[in-house]
Amino acid sequence: MPNHDHIRLRPVTEKDLDQLERLHEDPEEAGDHGFFGYRNPGQLRRRFADGFLSAQGGRLVIAGDDDRFVGEVQWHEVLQGPASPCWNIGVSLLTAERGKGYGKQAQRRLATYLFDHTKVNRIEASTELENIAEQRALEGAGFTREGVLRGACFRAGTWRDMVMYSVLRTDITPEP
Repeated sequence: MPNHDHIRLRPVTEKDLDQLERLHEDPEEAGDHGFFGYRNPGQLRRRFADGFLSAQGGRLVIAGDDDRFVGEVQWHEVLQGPASPCWNIGVSLLTAERGKGYGKQAQRRLATYLFDHTKVNRIEASTELENIAEQRALEGAGFTREGVLRGACFRAGTWRDMVMYSVLRTDITPEP
């Protein structure tokens, strides 16, 4: 079993772009819950030129202890009221890196990072009802299941139910 203490989050570098594109543009690499159709080829490289970090969101690489690309985490701002921003986060892992606990650790580290460096009180994430592995990862990362959003996500020709999770600033305790 890999040592999860040796994964880290870091900014995307140019050397990561091939893996990042593969993760989003290759149906087999994206997996059952991650492929949403062919989009805009080259979009990630164009966005990299402008940077992946902004006041409205960002993306970081999940790197193994040898700095290898394991996957990525993303976040973007959503409003729950006119003056109540929160972050919505997501994770994507390379097929060979799934099932090793990296998603749980990366999402917890991202939540800690966002609470440490932004003023939001809430971070939310959702996943398809059938994606039990991601539900376990979110729960293991300290997120609380809030409920099911019926017919909320269109993928592969079907509207799918999503499970909503959240973590509040006061929910996060320091890692051992």
